[in-house]
Amino acid sequence: MSSTHRPTQYSTILPAERLPEWLRRPIGSVSQLEQMQQLVKGNQLHTICEEGRCPNRGECYAAGTATFLLGGSICTRSCAFCQVMKGQSPQAIDPLEAERVADAVQQMGLRYVVLTSVARDDLPDHGVSIFTDTMAAIRQRNPLIEIEVLTPDFWGGVADLAKALEAQRERLTQLLMAAPVCFNHNLETVERLQNKVRRGATYHHSLNLLAAARELAPNIPTKSGLMLGLGEEQEEVVQTLEDLRSVDCQRVTLGQYLRPSLAHIPVHRYWHPEDFKKLAEVARKLGFAQVRSGPLVRSSYHAGEE
Repeated sequence: MSSTHRPTQYSTILPAERLPEWLRRPIGSVSQLEQMQQLVKGNQLHTICEEGRCPNRGECYAAGTATFLLGGSICTRSCAFCQVMKGQSPQAIDPLEAERVADAVQQMGLRYVVLTSVARDDLPDHGVSIFTDTMAAIRQRNPLIEIEVLTPDFWGGVADLAKALEAQRERLTQLLMAAPVCFNHNLETVERLQNKVRRGATYHHSLNLLAAARELAPNIPTKSGLMLGLGEEQEEVVQTLEDLRSVDCQRVTLGQYLRPSLAHIPVHRYWHPEDFKKLAEVARKLGFAQVRSGPLVRSSYHAGEE
């Protein structure tokens, strides 16, 4: 196991500027947050809301939405931006996790659930069954709950490129057969910064995944997200939006990257709220059916709204 707070190449780089006012927001109802946190902890679960310290978690909890982190709390990849713990020895798969998530969903009275997971490159199916088992358990209790999935790229484990593409497609097919209401996979950043930001993932593997999802299940909307402030230029963001539309991605989120700790990649720039509004206009003109763009927007922000 390794901690996200061990010294890294970024640890000596101090913040270049103070957090702007537009990125400061109240945490919400403390009692409600404590109630949700106790419920999650009591069920021995993980949520990306808490693991990632999402600034919107109070708002989402109040709206009946939460994002559960499946597959344990240790990721097999080491992305430079992510708060989730990283290590080459991930936790053993918990056979009761799906049932506990379903119990928590029922106790919380959630109407819309987002399921995500740590990368599990150590597993033959890269964690697809973790998603499908949890979806089945939730629906067994309440088939009316809508479930969105936010997945890793399901890439790897096969050296031959053609066979690797086939393996990725087979994993994706298994997931889509469970019929989520939305398939989400984040590009996170522009193509130039992929190697620096998303270690173990590539721009084209991710675009291929989104393209395959549209081909395999055209009735399921696809979605992707970008973090801004990592050193990208506006022209690169627009190009990325165009690339997403080229694979018929229908939904997009744009938000400001916030550095979780000094061990993580520094913020290069804080984009102004007006910049996010302009990018939202660009995205809509490109044909995205749903656009969420703002400094505090995250992948699951207002996920249950059309």
